[in-house]
Amino acid sequence: MSFNIALSGLSTSQKDLDVTANNIANVKTTGFKQSRAEFADVYASSIFSNNRTKTGDGALTSMVAQQFSQGTLSFTENALDMAIKGNGFFTTAPSISSQDLSYTRAGNFKLNRENFIVDNEGNYLQAFPVDRRSGTTSSVALSTMQPVRIPDVAGAPSQTSNVYTAFNVDARVTPIIEAAPGASNFDPASPSTYHSSTSTTVYDSLGESHIVNLYFVKREANEWDMYTTFDGQEVNLNTGTPSATSVAGFTGTRVTFDASGNPAVVPPNLSFPPVDFDLSAALLGNGADVTQNIQLNFQNEAGTNVPTQYASNFEVTNLNQDGTTVGRLTSVEVDSSGLVAASYSNGDTQFLGRVALVSFANEQGLQQVGSSMWRKTIESGDAIAGEANSGVYGAIESSALENSNVNLTQELVDMIIAQKNFQANSRALEVNSTLQQTILQVR
Repeated sequence: MSFNIALSGLSTSQKDLDVTANNIANVKTTGFKQSRAEFADVYASSIFSNNRTKTGDGALTSMVAQQFSQGTLSFTENALDMAIKGNGFFTTAPSISSQDLSYTRAGNFKLNRENFIVDNEGNYLQAFPVDRRSGTTSSVALSTMQPVRIPDVAGAPSQTSNVYTAFNVDARVTPIIEAAPGASNFDPASPSTYHSSTSTTVYDSLGESHIVNLYFVKREANEWDMYTTFDGQEVNLNTGTPSATSVAGFTGTRVTFDASGNPAVVPPNLSFPPVDFDLSAALLGNGADVTQNIQLNFQNEAGTNVPTQYASNFEVTNLNQDGTTVGRLTSVEVDSSGLVAASYSNGDTQFLGRVALVSFANEQGLQQVGSSMWRKTIESGDAIAGEANSGVYGAIESSALENSNVNLTQELVDMIIAQKNFQANSRALEVNSTLQQTILQVR
């Protein structure tokens, strides 16, 4: 009996040494989670045995339990390196359409030859689909996850539809009176025919840039005319509600202020509502969309800043437009919620997906499959997907990797203890063998 008990002690001590050695071997493995050998005593008895004198039947390994405590972070220069600060696992699949999912804490991702984000084994990182412009997640279901692909083509251009402008015109300047109604003396080539001007860059459907100039001419005490040119050619502004002083042949728009220098209100609209102008083949000779329409809005995009007429120098307080030219990929970033964004040289930003995280009811029930990866089992429960930095899920730290959570000092101490236990059980075997040899030599 004592021989078998000592053998069971040797077996558990060997298992303890194996687990400790494996932890020490993976002290530098990214995303590795240490294990702990857990043991139980063996006690077998029957209804006729004397429990008060029963010694037990040795020990056995009841479980090698994984410890999912947080590992320290190491920061890198690679934006595709990701670490999870808190709960959750990254999800990977062996192919683009596969549903054979694996889960990992190792975030050392990179691009494959097709520009998909993959791990060291070539498994595809899974993400939730998002709106390309707003980054809003459309679904957080496991069935809708898809690989993330970084575009390798230039950013497509978008044509300008709106120009937003707000300004202050100088109330102190002397009006330039027209020779006769409808006989405009405005000439963009002659600075003496206008008081102030500004310009902005707009884009056609092919991404080619064009210059739109705005000219301001004071006609009466509180009335200004604004004229517009496109690449130096004067265009006719189409006023939805022409001012009372508009006449045939007038290509601009009349802007009117009250005695306080604020926009004069003509119910139900301001006296200068948005105006627009259409492009044409005469203005665009490059094959771009000639039906493009550009609207001039006399306010900032939020509607909080409007034109004024104060006794101070001309000043542009807001001037911007939508639309972009052709761009090249300049950077890829991942925020704390896992949102992957591609930035282009034209200022455009496209959102490519939101890195999916999953959690389990029982993490220790996961099956280890190597390469710091796990698969779900009956004991672990089903994977529950969600967005990073929300609910029970941790935040994603870009340009960082999670180190192994192995405490090397503690493992070395445990190894010494396991070694001593092994030696003690070996000594018990040796004593048992000596006793048996003595009995065999009795005559």
